[in-house]
Amino acid sequence: MSKGVRALVGASMAALGLAACGAQAPMPPAPAGAAAAERQARAFVEAMAPRHGGRPVVAVLALNEGTETTDFLLPHAVLQRAGVAEVAAVAPRPGWVRLMPALEVEVTQDLEGFDREHPAGADYVIVPAMHADDDPVVTGWLRRQAAHGARIIGICSGALVLGRAGLLDGRRFAGHWYDRGTLLERHPGAEHVPHQRYVVDRDVATTTGITASVPTSLALVEAIGGRATAAALAAELGAPSWTPAHDSTPFRLTAGRMWHYVLDKAAFWRHERWRVDVRDDIDDIALALAVDAWSRTGRVGVEAVSPSGPVRLRSGLRLAASAGGEGRTPLPLSPSLKPLQQLDRTLCEIAGRYGPTQRDRVMLEMEYPSAATTCAH
Repeated sequence: MSKGVRALVGASMAALGLAACGAQAPMPPAPAGAAAAERQARAFVEAMAPRHGGRPVVAVLALNEGTETTDFLLPHAVLQRAGVAEVAAVAPRPGWVRLMPALEVEVTQDLEGFDREHPAGADYVIVPAMHADDDPVVTGWLRRQAAHGARIIGICSGALVLGRAGLLDGRRFAGHWYDRGTLLERHPGAEHVPHQRYVVDRDVATTTGITASVPTSLALVEAIGGRATAAALAAELGAPSWTPAHDSTPFRLTAGRMWHYVLDKAAFWRHERWRVDVRDDIDDIALALAVDAWSRTGRVGVEAVSPSGPVRLRSGLRLAASAGGEGRTPLPLSPSLKPLQQLDRTLCEIAGRYGPTQRDRVMLEMEYPSAATTCAH
């Protein structure tokens, strides 16, 4: 999620009334049983199956001025790790990309360079949430990629970017729970689909909030490389499944949640500066999930630190890192944990340090449907 939560956190007391208004319309109950989820998963895999021979090309798009951390790093890393496609990180300009809420990576290929290298376009384009959902360079490039026949996948609030590019009109969509009202207002002919972590409609796919990047990326790996490849990667990530099954009901604003955001915004003096110690070949996925979660407590700002400066992530991307950080609290990372285990551990640590309400805030923003029920102390 990009602008939505930042605007929410900065809201005045008058905004508290929004929690009870019609912007958060009641949800129908979540469907029971696994059969529907399996049909939905099959529909996605079939819609995303390669259409041409050879190795497909996946472009993972970023906006230099701000791109959501997990939305960008996780699909890029999963697809690189799967080895089923040529994966390119691209941005309007070559150079550093500021990630939100933390970290910074270098993207060396710009959109013009990608177009010269791939004049027929990408096979797939992955669109994370961005600081600005209406950047004309980004939306124009997406329209051209769609016209070439690329399948476009909007992760989380990347659905807002797809909408600005005209790719949601008349389609079914998912999107982050906070964006639902905005998307329906902007695209009255579109239809919101609750209780699915990913939805595809005529070459355009969308997902729910940030952590939906896990099952969606695995489903795309299955579509390109087969179920066995996706299953092996899911085991490596600690993901028990990658179906789109999802209960959207808990993900909404309430008066209590809104009040908690306002209080957090007012208590600016509680913000801490932390460091995350990084090294070459560090796991992008576990790093992204842990840093994203801690940063979303509203209490922590995280900076990557390495004695040698910038490091190379496991996916090959270059991560900005400073040589300082002395005296700052180190963000806890456990190399022995799988990435989703790391997220669950992080949520437990957040609850232990700041209380369960703060953990629930993070789960709400990341639209994470479950966490470890037992936290070891």
